[in-house]
Amino acid sequence: MYKVARASEYLAITGAGIEDIKLAKKSWVFPWQSCTVFDVSPVNYTFKVQAMSAEKLPFVLPAVFTIGPRVEDSEALILYARLISPHDKQSNHVNELVEGVIEGETRVLAASMTMEEIFKGTKEFKKEVFDKVQIELNQFGLIIYNANVKQLVDVPGHEYFSYLGQKTQMEAANQARIDVSEAKMKGEIGAKERNGLTVQNAAKIDAESKIIMMQRQGEGTKEEIKVKTEIKVFENQKEADVAKANAELAMKKAAWTKDSQVAEVEATKAVALREAELQTQVEKMNALTRTEKLKAEFLSKASVEYETKVQEANWELYNKQKQAEAVLYEKQKEAEAQRAAADAAFYSKQREAEGLVALASAQGTYLRTLLDALQNDYSALRDFLMINNGAYLEIAKTNAIAVRDLQPKISVWNHGGEQGISGGGGGNAMKDIAGLYKMLPPVLDTVYEQTGMQPPAWIGTLNK
Repeated sequence: MYKVARASEYLAITGAGIEDIKLAKKSWVFPWQSCTVFDVSPVNYTFKVQAMSAEKLPFVLPAVFTIGPRVEDSEALILYARLISPHDKQSNHVNELVEGVIEGETRVLAASMTMEEIFKGTKEFKKEVFDKVQIELNQFGLIIYNANVKQLVDVPGHEYFSYLGQKTQMEAANQARIDVSEAKMKGEIGAKERNGLTVQNAAKIDAESKIIMMQRQGEGTKEEIKVKTEIKVFENQKEADVAKANAELAMKKAAWTKDSQVAEVEATKAVALREAELQTQVEKMNALTRTEKLKAEFLSKASVEYETKVQEANWELYNKQKQAEAVLYEKQKEAEAQRAAADAAFYSKQREAEGLVALASAQGTYLRTLLDALQNDYSALRDFLMINNGAYLEIAKTNAIAVRDLQPKISVWNHGGEQGISGGGGGNAMKDIAGLYKMLPPVLDTVYEQTGMQPPAWIGTLNK
């Protein structure tokens, strides 16, 4: 079963699985365990303790104690749960327990004090009772939250406190009469003393006032002379300062006039100097512009001539390399033919294989030589081999046969620009040639799509 305690309650659980007592606000309680709910809220206990002083005088001490478990101390709570929780807090058992502790400690303490000490030291007596009782309640896990000791009361038949109170009242009344008489006497004597002191002090003050008045008049005259002297000195000093300031102002005006004139001259010269500098920069820029223009003209001509010479030299080198390769190829073929004819039939197959190896080697040398001559330009090598092997001629023949078999109707398209040309065989021929020239771009595109070969660069310069 799951149990939950209220805000002012605790669960005390014992049984299997628990060594001593388990305190909790909420917990599972199993059938083999026992659970007790106890309240930790404080309770007021009202007592009238009958005690006796050291003089064997009985009295009654009314007191109200607010007592409850020590909730901030877990060990004190366990003590309370073990010793007090089985009983109701309002039960006679708990009430008698607390009352017995309080009465016992109060009687022991009262027996060690006189009635006068108890009566005059009620606050200290209360503190002593509080401390003594708290020590005894600690063993039950209880704490005193508040202790209120009321006024001491006489036991019937013993009016000690009443008489003591009357005595105190009479002593207070007599002391009050004495204090009033002493106050009147001190008042009359003080009044006479004050009157005499007033007359004496008045005469003394008048004499001192006359002396002080004369001193003040002399000091006033001295101060007046001193002030006039200081004023005259101040006026002279200020006149000297004004003269000095006028002289300094005149000197500064002269210096400012000089500086302004010099600044005007410097500004005029600076303008002229700046104009000269700017003119010099303009001349330099014009010279640089003319120099760059001439340099561009001569460099462009020199660059064109250089490119032309380089192309011519490359073409001559290419022709010579091709001629050398052709001669080398012919010599290799002749050598292979002579070796093939001289070999016996027994070595025919072997010689034929060697000839194939030599042919492959020669072709490799031939291709390597072409690549070196073309600076490893594979596109140029491919174009050369296709031209040399007649690939373009075969492609043209194949396309012509395909077009012929289709029996197309060929029309010549005029793209404009021939207005005014009419009749005559010459005019029609020029139109056909112009149309053929305009058909070159699509033809070149077809060649590029089939072979991957770009048209030569000189076709683009025909209009120049």
